Amino acid sequence: MIKEQPQSAVASQRVADILAERILSGELPPGSRIKQDELAEELRTSRIPVRDALRMLEARGLVVMRANAGARVTELTTRDLVISYEIRERIEPLLLAESIPNLTETDLADLRRVIAQNEVCTDIDEAIALGREFHWISYRRNETPLLAQIVERVWDTTQSYRRAYLKLAMGGGNRTHNVEHQLMYDAIASGDVEVAQAVLVMHIRRTRQGLTRHAHRLAGNGEDAHLETELSTAAE
Repeated sequence: MIKEQPQSAVASQRVADILAERILSGELPPGSRIKQDELAEELRTSRIPVRDALRMLEARGLVVMRANAGARVTELTTRDLVISYEIRERIEPLLLAESIPNLTETDLADLRRVIAQNEVCTDIDEAIALGREFHWISYRRNETPLLAQIVERVWDTTQSYRRAYLKLAMGGGNRTHNVEHQLMYDAIASGDVEVAQAVLVMHIRRTRQGLTRHAHRLAGNGEDAHLETELSTAAE
């Protein structure tokens, strides 16, 4: 017999899902204060599910909670971004190498579908979702869930910054990420793990370098200041 979740747990998960969507969509940008009373009133719930939801999102790296300061959407420094992308450069090729030998024809068809959709996509949020889908399809047959969880956390905490960078890239007509996805697909389809890993590293590193240049320009004073939330973005 399946045991039902307590009502409080269901309410907390609902609040967490709503907040996570607002953060990942950019509706709540980095550094935004989350007012628990207002949120509880808006969602017609008590403060307890809101508080529990914030703890869940803190564990995901999406929210920072401090005593006497409340909760805010996680804000990254330039160094935080660089380290996050260096983590991606090291871990994601491992996931890809584990996954490629186990990918099915259905998986390859899914990758082709995403590539086709991305080629005609002009909406930033759709492009972000498609980029994320492409990578997770290519990793879906890995057998190291702990590494996948680490990567997912990094993707979540940097998504606002990917949005800003992708806006700049797409605004200038730059579709380099589409070409890189096609190169990666060709290597995956032929089972060439080393080439697929090399393209993936190049793909992530190019974004990291673009983000770093963008971040320094925003900081303006040459110090490791927080990035301006209105312009926060990154491709993939």
